[in-house]
Amino acid sequence: MLLLINVILTLWVSCATGQVMKPCEFPEIQYGGLYYKTMRRPYFPVAAGESYSYYCDANFVTPSGSYWDYIHCTQDGWLPTVPCLRTCSKSDIEIENGFISESSSIYILNKEMQYKCKPGYATADGNSSGSITCLQNGWSAQPICIKFCDMPVFENSRAKSNGMWFKLHDTLDYECYDGYENRYGNTTGSIVCGEDGWSHLPTCYNSSEKCGPPLPISNGDTKSFPQKAYLPQSTVEYQCQSYYELQGSKYVTCSNGEWSEPPRCISPCIITEENMNKNNIQLKGKSDRNYYAKTGDIIEFMCKLGYNANTSILSFQAVCREGILEYPRCE
Repeated sequence: MLLLINVILTLWVSCATGQVMKPCEFPEIQYGGLYYKTMRRPYFPVAAGESYSYYCDANFVTPSGSYWDYIHCTQDGWLPTVPCLRTCSKSDIEIENGFISESSSIYILNKEMQYKCKPGYATADGNSSGSITCLQNGWSAQPICIKFCDMPVFENSRAKSNGMWFKLHDTLDYECYDGYENRYGNTTGSIVCGEDGWSHLPTCYNSSEKCGPPLPISNGDTKSFPQKAYLPQSTVEYQCQSYYELQGSKYVTCSNGEWSEPPRCISPCIITEENMNKNNIQLKGKSDRNYYAKTGDIIEFMCKLGYNANTSILSFQAVCREGILEYPRCE
């Protein structure tokens, strides 16, 4: 009865003011409900100006972004017209090789979320960033950032393609300028876009600037198997035989068709039991019968039991000099 009186009064006021205030049908909240669940549905339409508090289900919010609000009966019907809007959560997105560039965690229906790709990755359109939209059934798509390679810097060569960026495993063909060749001795070649970038740089060299096999050295050799030709700025490492001492830089570099100065392998001093017996001496503090010393090493000797020094006391601290050693003598 009270509700009927309110409706009649509202219609009377509307007519008196010249406005036609249409009543509203009892509200049905899609994806939500009214808080007054025990309230019976009225027999008559709800009068204009009436309001009800309502809530939204999980993954839905009111237009103001909250989980509850008021729905109002107006002359145009219920407001808001869509009480509960779909939401999408940032936690539902996993971007491999990318990240979300916004701070919001919840997005309302039809709102866009921006994301960015990590350096070296791009969207399918070749952009460094993109967006996805919150739809009624969730996000429009899962973001994808794919590996790509920019057009590399060419040295004495040019590309056979007009593309500007390349996806993972894409191949780029190139050709050398006249009079130049690549590291393999060819005038054309290909590079492949990989996880770490291009497989190698498309660089071509003047054939006259290459070097032949590195120079051999006595009592030593290169660590790697020698090649027929080496590119400019190539390096090769040397090593000496056992007990030989490397003198100088162990690396040589190819420049303008020539190798830099190779190292030397200095002979060791070999102290033998035979030489010590001839001089009636023995190693001080050592029981070795044969002993190897490097250049600059000091070897201490002493007379054998029953013998006395026949050379200066300084001679018993002999210095190895590139394989040559002067033995002290005892009589």
